[in-house]
Amino acid sequence: MFNIERWQEIFEAISKNRLRTFLTGVSVASGIFILVILLGAGKGLQNGIERQFENDAEGIIEVWSNVTTKEYKGLNPGRQIQLRNSDYELPSKKYNEEINKKSSTRNTWGGTITYGKESGNYQFRGVGPDYLAIENATIIKGRFLNDNDLKNNEKVVAIGLKVKQDLFKESDPIGKVILVNDVNFKVIGVFTDPSGEREESRVYMPMTTNQRAFGAGDKISGMMFVLNKKANYDEALAQSKKFTEGIKELLKSKNIIAPNDDSAIGVYNSVEEAKQFYDLNLYIRLFFWWVGICTIIAGVVGVSNIMLIIVKERTKEIGIRKALGASPFSIISMILHESIFITTIAGFTGLLASLLLLEFVGPMVQSEYFRNPEVDFSVALTTLVLLVFAGAIAGFFPAYRAAKIRPIVALRDE
Repeated sequence: MFNIERWQEIFEAISKNRLRTFLTGVSVASGIFILVILLGAGKGLQNGIERQFENDAEGIIEVWSNVTTKEYKGLNPGRQIQLRNSDYELPSKKYNEEINKKSSTRNTWGGTITYGKESGNYQFRGVGPDYLAIENATIIKGRFLNDNDLKNNEKVVAIGLKVKQDLFKESDPIGKVILVNDVNFKVIGVFTDPSGEREESRVYMPMTTNQRAFGAGDKISGMMFVLNKKANYDEALAQSKKFTEGIKELLKSKNIIAPNDDSAIGVYNSVEEAKQFYDLNLYIRLFFWWVGICTIIAGVVGVSNIMLIIVKERTKEIGIRKALGASPFSIISMILHESIFITTIAGFTGLLASLLLLEFVGPMVQSEYFRNPEVDFSVALTTLVLLVFAGAIAGFFPAYRAAKIRPIVALRDE
């Protein structure tokens, strides 16, 4: 029940010790302020990491070849393994039901690409129709490569936005012919990539055309796969690990590579890579929680200390109250009210200040691995409720001590 006299006592006690109460409130407010800011920073790190993996399709597995490091079946180490079309077809057939998207690749770095009087050095790649989705790129004009382009060895290309801007300026490139290392290709599309200018400085052409036009035979540089989505991350991780181990065994067996030679076939598994980043982010966020909670505890201890001082200062008053018939519950309630009031006001102030800072300053702090720091309001509110509960506990022990004071002892206190 609301008791106006009780609140008058609380405000009177606070007004008598303004500086002490203010400093205690600051310690409590700073505790929840720091905790919420750290939680927001942790969320910003998570958003940044997730954004990095959104730049490509989920669950990419990329395969390439290296040099052997172990002798096997009479073959010396140091052999350069050359992947071919048959190496790509082998896992494509065996794991067909598990694969969602796939493409072999053949890369040429620093190719000379010319249109009219404009010329530049860009990377061009032979790829398959699924490659656009694997790279999470978007066609903004024209179209991308299709199965007919590969089947008929069409001399067509999709160029990145940067290539278009450098060679064609403001003119429309669709249907125009460019020279790629002195071979004519017709531009059929322009794409943009969320990873930025580096990826937009590429030119993609059908793998079959690339191999034939530039005398590569059946050689490829690597292959990329995206597996079917699973219900949760653990299932996706298990699936990707099984797939990578299987494809290593297939390629090692086909290319006569020692089973324990882990260098000859390179595999990048973005699901495993994501796990490392997410685990690191989890540890960072747990550390933030620890620092924030320790700061809050320091503030709560401050509240407990100030309540002990208040009890000491009001010992004679408490004795008089008890002598006049005040119950232990009323004494405890009096001390608890003040403790909870200070904790609630200070906690709400710190919470509001931290949320405002994240709301207005957070969007301005953007980097490659840090984006949009934020805190779920329910989490912040729960934190405040726990803080108030802690404040009640902090006030309870001094209050209980006050309730146990014997009136005769309290009246003798100086």
